[in-house]
Order: sequence, then C-alpha cells, then structure tokens
Amino acid sequence: MNTEINYKNNPLNGVGLKKLVTEIVGQYGYEILYAYLNLNCFKANPSIDSSVKFLKKTTWAREKVEVFYLYEYKNLPNPSSEQFALSPRDRIIPDGQTPGEPAELSLEDAARLNARREKKSAERGMGGGRRSGSGKGAVYQADDHSNEDSAYGESGAVDVSNDGIEDELDPWAKSRNRKKR
Repeated sequence: MNTEINYKNNPLNGVGLKKLVTEIVGQYGYEILYAYLNLNCFKANPSIDSSVKFLKKTTWAREKVEVFYLYEYKNLPNPSSEQFALSPRDRIIPDGQTPGEPAELSLEDAARLNARREKKSAERGMGGGRRSGSGKGAVYQADDHSNEDSAYGESGAVDVSNDGIEDELDPWAKSRNRKKR
C-alpha cells in the first residue's frame, strides 16, 4: 500500500496553520468565515495572529477550519466514510482528486445553511440555538452521505453542524446548554 504518496496529496500537508488562515481570510474575509464556521475568533476583534493562537489551543475549532479549507477553499469532493472518521490532516486524498477553485460563498448562503441547521436540530429534538460551532463533533458530522444528510446541501456549502454529538464529545456542552435555557 502506497499511503505516503497519497498522504502527500492532502492539501493540508506542509501547510502551517498561519498560512491556512491567511489564505482563507484573503479569499473570504472574516465576516463570511464567521457566518459559515461560527467561531468567535473570526468575529470579535479578528486578526490572523489571534485566530491562529485560538485555533492552536482548540482542537475541535482547528479541525473545523481545516475541513472548511479542504472542502470549500480547495473544493475537494466529500471523503469516504473511512476518511471521514479521521482528522482532516490524517485524511488520504485519492490520487485522482486534485484541489479545485475556491467555492463561491455568500452571507445569504450562510444564512440559508444556518437556517437549515436550526430546522434540522429542532426536528431532532435538540432545541434551537447556535449548536453548529460547539464541541469537537461540530466538524463535518454526517453518518451517511445521502443528499438529505450530506455535508453539502443546496448551496454547496459544508455542513459543519454537530447533529447532537456535542454532549458526548464536549465536556462543557451540558453547562452551555443549561445557560441557553
């Protein structure tokens, strides 16, 4: 098995976090990044250095940004179920898949995506609220890759909602949920 060659095909290989954040901020800006990723490091007094500092300390947020980088900025197709279970830096990108042009994103698409997440969350009995940016499970969760639960919806945007996984993976989730009620 020639996994080293495939691993080198991963667009994250050799890309530092500062360079990654600089590229996506340069392409999309802080406002769109906050709208899609729902991370305060892109809203409250944003800068490259402060965002990198936060992302280095927060694994779930860093993985969320790396998923965004792979599937929105580099425009790669959805990963297989096996690759989906791995962290973004450990994923093996098949040799035939090459990065494409960055996806065209807008605040309107982000609003529609967030409304879909809210509706999906409410339908599953998870209540409303901003659940998409919390917990390690917030990174690209979908068990099957069918159109309905696919990570890519009508807008073509990555669904980074956690679909209720938050309580299992984030020890502070229950505390945050109590505060919301």
